Amino acid sequence: MYRWAEHTAEVELQIEAHSEREVFADALAALTDLLGGPRAAGDAAPVRRTVTVPPEPVLDCPPAGPRRDRAALLAGWLEELVFLGESEGFVATGLADADLRPDGLSATVEGVLGAPPPLVKAVTLHGLMFEPGGPGYVARVVLDV
Repeated sequence: MYRWAEHTAEVELQIEAHSEREVFADALAALTDLLGGPRAAGDAAPVRRTVTVPPEPVLDCPPAGPRRDRAALLAGWLEELVFLGESEGFVATGLADADLRPDGLSATVEGVLGAPPPLVKAVTLHGLMFEPGGPGYVARVVLDV
């Protein structure tokens, strides 16, 4: 389940999900909703794209050393989806397959080509969170719009 919260000059996405995979699927669904979903593409034929969030280190966390944590993966995931929208006009509509590893993410995303509005300027690190909570996981990410 996802919901949008009011945030000054930005939008905050809050997610509660039963699994880590569901957090990523809900983030995709929320972004699809924000960008106008399939209606932004009209009668376009469905297409698929591979999205990879690379395993390079983002956070230096002694003593474990550099690692890519789930919050950073979530931000990277949304950045990749926003990039596909801006560069190709790709509006993601569903998560077909996901390989969520400790250090990265590869996924097959279903969607359509169209003209999504350029609403998202950036995925911020402000208040970024992804952790166990409730019946599974809770996450939060702020988008600059």
